[in-house]
Amino acid sequence: MSNEHTPLIPSGVCGLTVTAAPCCTETDPTPDSGSETPTQDPRRLNTFFGVMVPTILSMFSIVLFLRTGFVVGHAGLLQGLLMVIVAYTIVSLTILSICAISTNGAIQGGGAYYMISRSLGPEFGGSIGLMFFLAKVFACGGYVLGLVEAILDVFGADPETSVSEGVHVLPQGYWYTVLYSSVILLLCLIVCLVGAHIYSRTAFVILLVVTASLLSIFVSSVAVKAQTFVITHPGPDNHTLHYNASYTGFSATTLRNNLGSDYSLDYSTNTVMSFATVFAVMFTSCTGIMAGANMSGELKTPSVSIPKGTIIAVFYTFTVYVLLLILISATCDRTLLIQDYGFLQRINVWPPFVTIGIYCASLSAAMCAMIGASRILHALALDHLFGLPLAPAAITSRSGNPWVSVLYTWGLAQCVVFAGQLNAVAGLVTVFYLLAYAAVDLACLALEWASAPNFRPTFQLFSWHTCLLGIVSCLVMMFVINPVYSSGSIVLLLVLLLFLHYRSPTSSWGYISQALIFHQVRKYLLMLDVRKDHVKFWRPQVLLMVSNPRSSCQLILFVNQLKKGGLFVLGHVQLGDLDTLPSDPVQQQYNFWLSLVDKLGVKAFVDLTLSHSVRQGTQHLLRITGLGGMKPNMLILGFYDSCTPDDFFLQDSAFCASSEEQGSEGEYNFGVDLPSLQAHFPPVRHIESPRWLSPEEYVGIISDAIKMNKNVCLGRYFFQLQGEDKDSKVDGSERTIDVWPLNLLQPGCHDYEDVCSLFLLQMACVLNMSNKWRNARMRIFLNVQTGSCDQGWVVNEETFRELLRNLRIRASIKIVPWDSVVQHHSLPEGERSAEPMPALSEDYLSAVNGMLMLHSSQAAVRFLYLPRPPARHSLSQQYLAQLEAVTIGLGPTLLIHGVTPVTYTEL
Repeated sequence: MSNEHTPLIPSGVCGLTVTAAPCCTETDPTPDSGSETPTQDPRRLNTFFGVMVPTILSMFSIVLFLRTGFVVGHAGLLQGLLMVIVAYTIVSLTILSICAISTNGAIQGGGAYYMISRSLGPEFGGSIGLMFFLAKVFACGGYVLGLVEAILDVFGADPETSVSEGVHVLPQGYWYTVLYSSVILLLCLIVCLVGAHIYSRTAFVILLVVTASLLSIFVSSVAVKAQTFVITHPGPDNHTLHYNASYTGFSATTLRNNLGSDYSLDYSTNTVMSFATVFAVMFTSCTGIMAGANMSGELKTPSVSIPKGTIIAVFYTFTVYVLLLILISATCDRTLLIQDYGFLQRINVWPPFVTIGIYCASLSAAMCAMIGASRILHALALDHLFGLPLAPAAITSRSGNPWVSVLYTWGLAQCVVFAGQLNAVAGLVTVFYLLAYAAVDLACLALEWASAPNFRPTFQLFSWHTCLLGIVSCLVMMFVINPVYSSGSIVLLLVLLLFLHYRSPTSSWGYISQALIFHQVRKYLLMLDVRKDHVKFWRPQVLLMVSNPRSSCQLILFVNQLKKGGLFVLGHVQLGDLDTLPSDPVQQQYNFWLSLVDKLGVKAFVDLTLSHSVRQGTQHLLRITGLGGMKPNMLILGFYDSCTPDDFFLQDSAFCASSEEQGSEGEYNFGVDLPSLQAHFPPVRHIESPRWLSPEEYVGIISDAIKMNKNVCLGRYFFQLQGEDKDSKVDGSERTIDVWPLNLLQPGCHDYEDVCSLFLLQMACVLNMSNKWRNARMRIFLNVQTGSCDQGWVVNEETFRELLRNLRIRASIKIVPWDSVVQHHSLPEGERSAEPMPALSEDYLSAVNGMLMLHSSQAAVRFLYLPRPPARHSLSQQYLAQLEAVTIGLGPTLLIHGVTPVTYTEL
């Protein structure tokens, strides 16, 4: 077989290859305007430089040196350790999900966004990706503000500064803070524009400096003797507040005093702290766990480096934070911790050690956040999820550096620094990160619950329990930290979800929703027991046989209204013999038919088969279409006549080139664009064209369906029906549905309550309940012979009215005398023909057609009784000729033969 030797689907997207660092772009010899084709391989980083170093530096950041004392001073050692444990538990659960997803296949650029979007689909992935980008931007601004705070703590010219050492040359104030932050951001921008590989090399040097600063803190706790300090802060009414603080060295008394909490006023924001606000500040130290994942586009082996490097980095930083909290609690009194966040400089053997560590850690965290955010934005731009606004962000340099994305990130981070204080943005940063972590856990949970055979991560230390616990923990902590920010972020997420959903970005990434739906549908199909079927819950389940959609689209649209929430399957028979073919030609046609369904906007399945004849193929579809309790109970065919059909593709705007241009931007069409769709389906047949189906075979299909206990409908003139397309605003108020429940081809028949007549009424009622026919008027015509002495038709009329009341069918009854029609019938009155297909004169058939034209010429659709086809094949042409003569020139008409009881009058 030819497809046995086809290569595996690449790690990109269905034949798309990776040409830039952060994501996959379509290979094209002509690059897009404004973009430069990368000529160097951007994947250069190993586990240590690409994951461990940026993750450690991001998790240390400004909190390590400037906020550990803040945590212990307000929350105490016990609650501080609890915060660290809770925070690291949450991030550890998320890390397990990251490791599982990242080891289940090749990871491209975009980090967390790539993982979420390729797992949950474009809507959820795009919305969470944009929010994770915003979280990185706010974090970048927060790190810069913390760095400026540390610089002004040493070099600020304000005489009321809390530290007396240093060269006080820098003026202070809100706008000066913004100015200094802008300068630092500009420095980060320059480094990031050079490239991530330059940052990764300098980051290693920064890590060495931060490690030396940390060692100096631990050494100072033994080497520095006890000291006392006087700390000043500006107070109300231009007064200066003085505080006496002390460094005691290791002391059991100090440790005991620092065990409990003492939430008080934060001198930087003048607000009283609480567990939630302190935890929000402390949790910013844990927001760097995806720093390595965000570098996935630059990693040589991201599936190996991300889990390994992240776990090692998290374990290392957790150990450092715990030891530092214990050290500070045992050596510094609470006043020192609360009133001076830069106290580590005071108690160091050489204060510049801590100063350099703060500057390096903060600067590296800011650059790491800027690089990570730019990679996420670049991946979003390459996926065309948000259209034109992010289109320039897809541009890269020759080395693969997304410099336009870096500029976007720098501009937004510049807006963040107008907040002026680190603590002012900490809550929002934390909430955004927690929402992104919950999304990663959700992606892993969905993959696990979907039980897809291809979800085989090499990392096995996770389960759906850890994913679910991670989601719940993130959501709970979000609302504990700040309910307003949490609610706002979720609302923003929902808005982005709706935007992407209605924008309908179709992709070939694979949708986890499809796997979950399959899992649930299979379960419910097993529960749908055909032995429990009941007539009062009957609904039409339709198999509509389509030869050429070009001439059948109006009938397809009409049946979509007729199905009433039931199964709707488009069936097609391809003539051929599989023994003489190299491969099954039917499999290649499914995408074209499914694209047709999308274009028409109908809720239908597609089932195709290959057979020697149309009749045999229809038998196959009637038997095997559907599954379990969802199988067709009705066959609908187009009418067999010599009319020249119209080409619907030339009439509907959905099949015009302009609609293709409007809908194709950024949309994956599964390999079927409008020209190929139009070329696939052949032109409509002409009068001289040979027919693939003989009259005998057509009537045989009707007979086969009835033998298989399927209801049969024949649709004629539906190409004349207007207002059925998805963009139509028709509500049916100007439409009329006419029902003729009597078998007009057996004039001796007076039974209005047989199974077929009741089925006719039920189908008309179902149509009257659909959206485009809800306000239509339904008329039921009763044919009576008023000239006879027998006045039984009056009783029959009252009986029929009572039947309609019992069936809750709202319709007007029209009495139609047809004595003048019946007189053309050759048989004596009241006598039935023994023949299964009685011979009817042309005068009679013409009279019936005239009666229908007289009373139903203005109806939008007509429902007529379809007689049972003759058993002898020799009568097939006569049968079709009678049907054609009766319905000629009527307009949209549905001839129905029902074989199953469908009405029920009890509860």
